[in-house]
Amino acid sequence: MKRNHSAEPTQDLGTLADDAKALLSATAEVAEDKVIAARERLSSALERGREAWGNVQERAVQGAKAADKQIRSHPYQVIGIAFGIGTLLGFLLARRNT
Repeated sequence: MKRNHSAEPTQDLGTLADDAKALLSATAEVAEDKVIAARERLSSALERGREAWGNVQERAVQGAKAADKQIRSHPYQVIGIAFGIGTLLGFLLARRNT
């Protein structure tokens, strides 16, 4: 199966989860011990992945809210910092290209 390497990581994770679910469905009728054990490990890994993804999303939202609060509390300082960082990056990039 050919994959699009320019896809977003979120899409890759979704595709991986979909593929894992398809594998679980395809092997549902197999009763061999090794397959049953592998299915249990895969199901467990999928559940841990869902939990981890939920935690990452929650932390990202909390970080964005904290950043928004700081920006609204100190708008001029944020503008000054952004200007300074932009100037420094511009200087470094211009120097690198010469």
